[in-house]
Amino acid sequence: MKLLPNNRLSREQVLQILADQLDDHLLNQLFPTHKASDIRQLLAASPEQPASVPPSHTSPAVPMDTSRGRRKRCRLFTDGASRGNPGQAGAGAVLLDEKGAETATVSTYLGICTNNVAEYQALLLGLKKALQHGCTELTIALDSELIVRQLQGRYQVKNQTLRVLFAEVQQLLARFDRWSVSHVPRAENARADQLANRGIELEGDQEYL
Repeated sequence: MKLLPNNRLSREQVLQILADQLDDHLLNQLFPTHKASDIRQLLAASPEQPASVPPSHTSPAVPMDTSRGRRKRCRLFTDGASRGNPGQAGAGAVLLDEKGAETATVSTYLGICTNNVAEYQALLLGLKKALQHGCTELTIALDSELIVRQLQGRYQVKNQTLRVLFAEVQQLLARFDRWSVSHVPRAENARADQLANRGIELEGDQEYL
């Protein structure tokens, strides 16, 4: 390695070493919303030809909200409930517009499953509802810390059943122009919890409001 006078490293040399040595697992932890290869490319780029990292969670195929001439921003709360874990389960979701007004809800009975499965099923229902309503930018709020961290790439999905549901969620998320997910206390997710428990009472029926 060629050093600058006084054995000093150049900025480019330091960045190249970091690009070569940082492993994908660490990069995924530090930048959960971007690909490790994109971060590595950015580090290795020269000043004359800077690399750019794609914006997080983008998809050029997502349509604009033509009725308003701009992107449609929505907020989604979902929750799953299982009485017995595993036990009789239901899923609920509530969709809000960017002003906080409730635009759609869904409740459904899931049969017998665990609470984590119910949580994922609720998220899937909510994502489908958001797409049906033309949402292109989605802020998701869940009271399941496990699922939030799995979606953020901070936790691995080890359970085989959850892996299948996780993959389905990823496919739906890819259809949004932009999305984010955060953990909220159960008290802030009361409406979705109410809908999830209503789903248990439906026992095979499905209700859209």
